[in-house]
Amino acid sequence: MLTHLRLTLPPDLTEPTVGLLRRHEWSTNVTLQPGASVEPEGDLVEADVARERVNEVLDELERLGACDRGGVLVTTPSATPFAAADRLERAAPGDPDDAIIWDSVLAEAEAGARPTVSSLVFLILAVVLAAIAVILDSAILVVGAMVVGPEFSMIGAAGVGLVFGRWSVVGRSLRLLVLGFAVAIVVVTLLSLIGRATGSITADMITAPRPQTGFIWHPDRWSFIVALVAGSAGAVALAINKTSTMVGVFISVTTIPAAGNLALGLAFWEGGEIRGSSEQLALNIVGMVLAGALTLAFQRAFWTRLTTGSERLLGRRPEH
Repeated sequence: MLTHLRLTLPPDLTEPTVGLLRRHEWSTNVTLQPGASVEPEGDLVEADVARERVNEVLDELERLGACDRGGVLVTTPSATPFAAADRLERAAPGDPDDAIIWDSVLAEAEAGARPTVSSLVFLILAVVLAAIAVILDSAILVVGAMVVGPEFSMIGAAGVGLVFGRWSVVGRSLRLLVLGFAVAIVVVTLLSLIGRATGSITADMITAPRPQTGFIWHPDRWSFIVALVAGSAGAVALAINKTSTMVGVFISVTTIPAAGNLALGLAFWEGGEIRGSSEQLALNIVGMVLAGALTLAFQRAFWTRLTTGSERLLGRRPEH
């Protein structure tokens, strides 16, 4: 798998940048169009780089000043059906599916810490579904609510911010997480009060034995362990851009269901439900942020060596 770099550069940076790209055995298709960039004025340079080595190339470009004085765009082609691409992948140690582009991870964190109307709407709808799941004692609806919930983007952003020292990202993501859940819980509490006033929801529905959903407000040490494992899995999936794995993370933890149960507990002022749901919600968030940050820190320090060393263990050897 290759990654495509598109660079707009001031003329004085063009020659060293082209030299840098041509020097590496893991880059190809280096092209130069002098004066092609109109805004800002300058040259256009493009290249395809083995995904496993993109971080090194980007670091060198940053040292050259291309990131400060030029424009750098990183994209992933959907297919690279030419022989040189295969040679580049064999020359670069590790496997492209294991490669982490840290600039992409930071971009994901910035996006996760940015408040949007859509994320708030999804959060409210997820908590509504969770509340209905509690009323009907439906495990299927609990899973649906977990999948709809967008909270891991904020949790992942907090973990990335901690590892890279981006304290503004940490602050914005945690603030967004707290305010988002607060708004969703208030909305669902108000809806529950309307249901209580109209007789559509009764206290018996909330306090009756619920074999399918009772775990939502009964936190224990396993709740925290699951949050740690899910947070770690989510961090790995975020780093290597495995979005399909995220679904498993969403349905492993009970943040959204706990918020739905908390809203119902507030509407009927059931102390046990309020206390248990609040503890479950806090345990899940703290566990995922902690595990995510530790996992990303490990990946940042050891991932390249680990994936490179896996060639011997898994029988994949670079062919030069």
